[in-house]
Amino acid sequence: MNNDFTFTIKSICFDESYRPSSNTRITTNFANLARGERRQENLRDALRMINNRFNTLAHWDNAKGDRYTVELEIISVDVDIEGKGQSFPTIEILKTNIFDHHTEQRIEGIVGNNFSSYVRDYDFSVLLPNHNKGQNEFSIPENFGDLHGKLFKSFVASDSFKESFSKPPVICLSVSDNKTYQRTGNQHPVLGVEYQPNSTSLTELYFQKMGLQVRYFMPANSAAPLAFYFVGDLLNDYSNLELISTISTMETFQKIYRPEIYNANAVAGKCYQPNLNNLDHSLTQIVYDREERSQLASEQGKFAEQHFIKPHQRLLEQWAANYA
Repeated sequence: MNNDFTFTIKSICFDESYRPSSNTRITTNFANLARGERRQENLRDALRMINNRFNTLAHWDNAKGDRYTVELEIISVDVDIEGKGQSFPTIEILKTNIFDHHTEQRIEGIVGNNFSSYVRDYDFSVLLPNHNKGQNEFSIPENFGDLHGKLFKSFVASDSFKESFSKPPVICLSVSDNKTYQRTGNQHPVLGVEYQPNSTSLTELYFQKMGLQVRYFMPANSAAPLAFYFVGDLLNDYSNLELISTISTMETFQKIYRPEIYNANAVAGKCYQPNLNNLDHSLTQIVYDREERSQLASEQGKFAEQHFIKPHQRLLEQWAANYA
C-alpha cells in the first residue's frame, strides 16, 4: 500500500477546563461549547450528561448509577505530505476512556465518535456548491470524496494510528432529515433496535470512500436512531462498555446540537422521518451557536483549498492515483 504521508497525532483532554487552541477547527462541536461566557458551565453540564447516560446504560453491578466516569480526549491529526516537516491539520476525532470507580481501573474506549476534517469542509462547502452553481439539477463532481477517503484510509493504516489505538474507529452521526427509517426486528442489548433507511445518502457514499459502512440503531430510552460508521463487525468487535462510551458521548452532543431530533418529546416509531422543524422538543441548558458553525464550515473549506488543495494539487492527485 502506498502510504508515504506522515501522520502526527496530538491529544488534549476534553474536560471542564478545556480551551480550544488557536489552530483547533472551531467548527468542531466541542470547541463551540468551550467558548463564550458560559463555557465552563457548558462543559460541566455536557460531561455530566455523558456520565449520567453512560451509567444508565451500564446499569449492571451499578446500583447507585455512579460506577463509571467517561474521560474524553480530542485527537488532532496532522499530515506531512512532502516529508519536509511541514504539516497540515487534517482530521479531528474524539477518544473515549472509561474510569471504573469500583475496580479503580481505566478501560480504553473507542476512537472516532465525533469526526471533523478540513478536506471534508472543502468538499462539501467549496467544491460541491461551485460545481452546482448555475445548474438546474444537483449533481456530484467526478471523484467526489476520493482524496479525502484515501487520506483517511491512509491514516487508519498508518503506524501512527496502530501505535496509538488498538481498534479501528467508530464514528457516530445524526440521522438525515431527508430519509425515512424503518424499524427492523433486530435488537442489540446495548445499541438497541436497528433501523434501516429507505435510500442511500451522499454522506453514506462519502464515508464509504473512507472505508466505513453504516448501521442505524436506537438505544434504550433514546428519542431517535444514531448512525454508526465502522470497519469490520460493529456488534462483535467492540465490548458493551466501549459501545456505551460512544452512545453516551455522541447522543449527548446530538441532544445539544439537534434537540429537534434527539431531545424530541415523542420517540421515533416504526417508520421514522427526522424533522429539524419539530417544535415538540426540549432544550438543554447548554449554549450552542448552530449558525456560526455552518458559516465556519465554509471558511474552513476555503482555508483547506488555499493552504492544502491548491498548493499541493499535483502531488495530491498523483498520490491518490497511485494509492491502492
